[in-house]
Parts: sequence; C-alpha cells; structure tokens
Amino acid sequence: MPRHPNKPRLLVAEGREYLWTLRHSHRVLDHGRACRQTLTLYPQPAGTGAQLRIVFDAAPDRYVPGGAPFGSGDVGYVRGNSLNLHEPRAVRTLLDAALTRGWKPDERRVVEVDGWPLLESATG
Repeated sequence: MPRHPNKPRLLVAEGREYLWTLRHSHRVLDHGRACRQTLTLYPQPAGTGAQLRIVFDAAPDRYVPGGAPFGSGDVGYVRGNSLNLHEPRAVRTLLDAALTRGWKPDERRVVEVDGWPLLESATG
C-alpha cells in the first residue's frame, strides 16, 4: 500500500528526529508561472525548534518537477548534479549541508533557504 503523499515522513539524524514534507507549488512571474519545490523539516519533538524550508525555484539550467520527463521529486542542474527529494538519503544530505552552513534546529524562527547552494555542496 503506498504511503499518503501529504503525510510527514520521519528522518533521524545525529540522534535527533525530524518530520519532513515535500510540496510543489507555483509562483506567478511576469513571464508566466514558475514551478517550485519546498522541502520542509520540522525538528521533533514539536515545539523544540522551528522549521527549515529548503526551496528550489525553477531557473535557467535548473529543473524542478513540472511533468515529464522528470520524476515528482527530482531537482537538479540540466548538465550536472541532481537529487530526488522523495529519498531519505537526499533529505539527509541537504539537512547536513544546512547544518554545516549554520542552521540551528533549536532556533525558534522559521528559516527559508535557497536549496541550490545546498544541492551544490551536498553533491559536489
């Protein structure tokens, strides 16, 4: 039985639990709509830290899922590295990159970061 796509998944890293979700959305720009993937991590237990939003916006030479030929969780560079954000290993890699760049899970404010630099450091 497949899992429900909107149900948060559990990730354990360095002894800490995180729930994580992946959402697809669109932004309206002057030249049309642009796809966006947002990976959100929620430190557990609830109330012990604020969420981290890792955002991947479509841009030239970068892709986010918007239909064939890409899978629903694929993000990457047209001529370079990529990750499937449905895979726990990919989420862990991005979490580690965010921690290395200074994100603190115990902070009380929501943090939103550009996912592309994290992808580069995670897959470089």
